[in-house]
Amino acid sequence: MAAPVPGRNRAGTAADRPPKVAVLCTVGLTPRLLPHMPNLRAIGEQGFAAALDTVFPAVTATVQATLTTGTLPSAHGAVANGWYHRDQGEIHMWRQHNGLVQGEKVWQAARDRDPDHTTAYLCWWWAMGAQVDTVLTPRPVYRYDGRKQPDCYTVPAGLRDELAALHGDFPLFSYWGPTAGLASTRWIVDAARYVIDRRGPDLSFIYIPHLDYDLQRFGPDSPQAVRAAREADAALGPLLDDLRDRGTTVVALSEYGISPVSRPVDINRALRREGLLSVFVQRGMEYLDPHTSRAFAVADHQAAHVYVPDPVDIPRVRDVLKSVAGIDAVYDRTEQADYGINHANSGELVAVAEPDAWFTYYYWLDDARAPDFARGVEIHRKPGYDPAELFFDPADPLAKAKAGLAVLGKKAGLRAPLTVIPLDPTCVRGSHGRLPDDDRDAPMLLCSDPVRQQPRFHATEVKRLLLQLQGLA
Repeated sequence: MAAPVPGRNRAGTAADRPPKVAVLCTVGLTPRLLPHMPNLRAIGEQGFAAALDTVFPAVTATVQATLTTGTLPSAHGAVANGWYHRDQGEIHMWRQHNGLVQGEKVWQAARDRDPDHTTAYLCWWWAMGAQVDTVLTPRPVYRYDGRKQPDCYTVPAGLRDELAALHGDFPLFSYWGPTAGLASTRWIVDAARYVIDRRGPDLSFIYIPHLDYDLQRFGPDSPQAVRAAREADAALGPLLDDLRDRGTTVVALSEYGISPVSRPVDINRALRREGLLSVFVQRGMEYLDPHTSRAFAVADHQAAHVYVPDPVDIPRVRDVLKSVAGIDAVYDRTEQADYGINHANSGELVAVAEPDAWFTYYYWLDDARAPDFARGVEIHRKPGYDPAELFFDPADPLAKAKAGLAVLGKKAGLRAPLTVIPLDPTCVRGSHGRLPDDDRDAPMLLCSDPVRQQPRFHATEVKRLLLQLQGLA
């Protein structure tokens, strides 16, 4: 264990100790949007603003793992928001256990220097099992009859009841899905204010999701994107006031910038048409079969891990992918090393979409044979990310009414599936995952403490910055 840091023992006065630090993950924040966000902009005006070089793929679970470990995906293993687990023969999307992220996390490093150091981890990914003092993460109740009810998981367990009594149940349907919007950000902000007031963590991680929604729905250059930026900034105001009054150092950053897109790329359908991807059929519905497929892709925004069980097939699969319109590059293991993603969890090949394109997970060739979950919000059963879940099906004029009845049915204890999601993905206007070409559309970092100022950071440097701001490095 490292030697204690002077001034960090709890016997000293508050003046003896460096300020506490709060890290706001403001999803989708870029220099183009910052002018519309005066509360966030003031952080950089007090301290500094810097470019933030992200990692590939620039997706939530991967970048957050890098920010907390200070390592590339090739080391921490969180190579996407989900991947094919070869030891289980299953594709798992959006798993939450922190044990899936390898390496020392920033709170472990902080506690090595100061055994009394405390951390709150609020709605950042990889929260389950994280060795922190306070946890808040969305965790629906999955009833045995198939119903899903909004809820959250907390450490300590009683915090969940305290937050529900003050602010109501976690607003799951405002956190993701066709009705995702400002209510979830406001709830998280209120919860963070409560945790900071009652538990006083030395280091707080707070997730601010609002920009993610309308930037994917309408694109980052849309009027709706500007409105979302203003709404998110206003919602952050009370929290930022609290942090300023407490003398807390604030770091606001983003994992990625969202790019305008207009072309969905059906990578799995391309593999299937070449006889490489297999399905099995139940009740007239087709399901991807990884056990008999010669190749299949786990699509994740603008990146896709392509798993090829037999090495003999790799050249052919690569040739097929290179012929697909909308695919910009295909990385083998050697090229994956150049981008820091060569890990056992990665596909034998990794495909990258062109700047205005993104990957669907679709593998069926006839919508009549799509699985039932394709038309619902089902982030765990779909073998890939599906941004169409942010929309009501525009082809169904009764979609919103059906959703309302389904929600009422759930509240009444009835099974009420929300089958209102479109199978036409052309409504999606924003995506991410590629490394950005322009700093104006890239993620950024704002810090209220000017002492550690530098013009740009790499995502792997954020862990050290957080320790420095607390006098622990």
